[in-house]
Amino acid sequence: MADGKLVDRVYDPYVEPLETEIEWRAVRTRDTDEEELNGFWQHHFSVGYGFSEHWFGEIYAIGEKNPGEDFELKAVELEAKWQLTEQGEYAADWGMLFELEREYSENQWEASAMVIAAKEWGRWTGTGNVAVIYEWGREENEFETEIRAQARYRYTERFEPAVELYAAEDLLGVGPVAVGSWRLEEGRRIHWEVGLIMGLTDESPDQSLRFLVEYEFF
Repeated sequence: MADGKLVDRVYDPYVEPLETEIEWRAVRTRDTDEEELNGFWQHHFSVGYGFSEHWFGEIYAIGEKNPGEDFELKAVELEAKWQLTEQGEYAADWGMLFELEREYSENQWEASAMVIAAKEWGRWTGTGNVAVIYEWGREENEFETEIRAQARYRYTERFEPAVELYAAEDLLGVGPVAVGSWRLEEGRRIHWEVGLIMGLTDESPDQSLRFLVEYEFF
């Protein structure tokens, strides 16, 4: 029911070599027309590492909680980000993201390749993600596409307001997001994001509340 209807995050193209990252992110949907999505939660828990100046790898455990049911681990995912250009080298900064996911209950697989671009205008940063996804397994075999975009104002490092857009198979949504980071001692940082994405079509969830917390250290 939730496939193709969930917001996630907008990725930037940058890699920090030798950085370790522990991440939790979640999305909660509200939809009065679809009972399965009214109070649905999806959680991502991950550990990642910057293997070089251009490659960052991450492994995820993905769990879901349907209304009236217990939390259940649903899938595992491998992710690799490739920074293609140095920051500021060209008019825009470029990268790619590759993902491979297996869902246990349906014996379903998903692979995706995403192009990432980011550009700065004064104190504004625009970031775009365009992905091609292929799903195969017991349930179905199909290609999908996905677009994510963010316009962010760099007010202070601890608080940056933004607007995000998501477009996927059964999702078209836009809404406000807040982003921030707290630098700790000895090369440690906590990064957070929270946003409320409003559905623009009947197929989209009415509201999607997304959260992200990352603990980064060297």
